[in-house]
Amino acid sequence: MSRTFTLVDSLALGDLHVFLGRALRVEDGSVRLIGGSGVLAVYVSVLHPVGLLDESPTVLGLRTFALADQEPFDVVVPVRSLLMRVEALLESAAAEDPTQGISVRLPMEVNTVTWAAISPPRGGWHSLGPIDWQIVDAAARAGIDEVAAAIPTGTGEQIVHRVRTEIWGRPIDGFDFVPAGAAFAALSLGFLHEGDAVTMHESGPWTRLTTKRGHVLVKRRSWTLAR
Repeated sequence: MSRTFTLVDSLALGDLHVFLGRALRVEDGSVRLIGGSGVLAVYVSVLHPVGLLDESPTVLGLRTFALADQEPFDVVVPVRSLLMRVEALLESAAAEDPTQGISVRLPMEVNTVTWAAISPPRGGWHSLGPIDWQIVDAAARAGIDEVAAAIPTGTGEQIVHRVRTEIWGRPIDGFDFVPAGAAFAALSLGFLHEGDAVTMHESGPWTRLTTKRGHVLVKRRSWTLAR
């Protein structure tokens, strides 16, 4: 497998830089990169279960980028390491032809990331209709305020995770199959802007929120499947 991938131009590199920076602020973890057929799919986790008894939904952010033709790959690497490599390339790309392809060297892979073993479906989605961007925005901002109020400075990691699971696992008002964590992902990853059209789609246990800037994928907990 190639240890590099090639984006079509510096604009794509800049977009990847912004997305990875936002993902790092949400969680300093890992990113899954799937490349093939001229497309790079970049998945990050916003919320996922930790252990068998954890009832958190799985909430992933997804952005796609145009790739130059190369062999397919599917790897998981640290967000911070990849971001540092992209930042270094941005400095050199500024002085070169912005229309030229830019190759990014992959960091060392990570093999212990549980959420990356869960693959959302690529097809079979059917529309559930639109959801007003203001509903999504309000759910995200209310949850952010509640998390901030509920978690004092210096709180242990387990308590922080439990509070976030409780708040972000609640459904958005009027949409029982969409947890508030999906709204948080859309806002924090930069997918949600004022006036954006937000559409909902479903495939099996997965729900997808889509805007022109990216996708949020939610794998519902087992007890929510019967509707």
